[in-house]
Amino acid sequence: MTQDKHAAIFDGFLALVKAPYGDFSGIGKLSKELNDDSTLEQIVNFLRQNPQGERAFKERPLLGNIDLQQLHELPQNTLGYIYSDKMLKNNLKPVPVEKIEDNDFSYLAIHIGETHDIWHIVTGSDTDKPGEVQLQAFCVAQLHHDRLFISLLSKNLLKTALEEIEFAESIMDALTKGWTMGKKAKPLFGIQWNSLWEKPLEDIRLSLDIAV
Repeated sequence: MTQDKHAAIFDGFLALVKAPYGDFSGIGKLSKELNDDSTLEQIVNFLRQNPQGERAFKERPLLGNIDLQQLHELPQNTLGYIYSDKMLKNNLKPVPVEKIEDNDFSYLAIHIGETHDIWHIVTGSDTDKPGEVQLQAFCVAQLHHDRLFISLLSKNLLKTALEEIEFAESIMDALTKGWTMGKKAKPLFGIQWNSLWEKPLEDIRLSLDIAV
């Protein structure tokens, strides 16, 4: 890695450290600097070792357009209801449908991005700081060589040390729980979540070996 590359990564990382919590505008830029083609190839090869991941890269399924109001009419114990309820209460919108370029790296980025909020729900990770740390640790365990999620964990640990050391225990508990959960759970990458909207969330967690 060149000196200029290192400098760009450190600049991106420091920008995230300085940004207020909830400002994720710099994540995309840092991801492009960190996850080069070699790193992405390692992630793809790791995910392809599982039949579910192999099938996902071949078929490249996406969530498509999501009607939160329609999902909110499902029974309250279903994935669709719980997901839509969380999104509506937090004034969040599903990630817009993107066109996949004809390569695995493009699908990897789009699929991870559009399913991020679903992973929050399925892993029981809240959207507060410990919840984000828990999900980031889960992602590190599930995505193997992803440099971005390791960097996001590092950012949150540094911000805790600098600004909120009183929350260190809850942050470390969340990191430990997310990592352990991610190692024990079946792979989440490549699941066709839009076929599971009507299924009870607890049944989904049980099938994936996720205990929250």
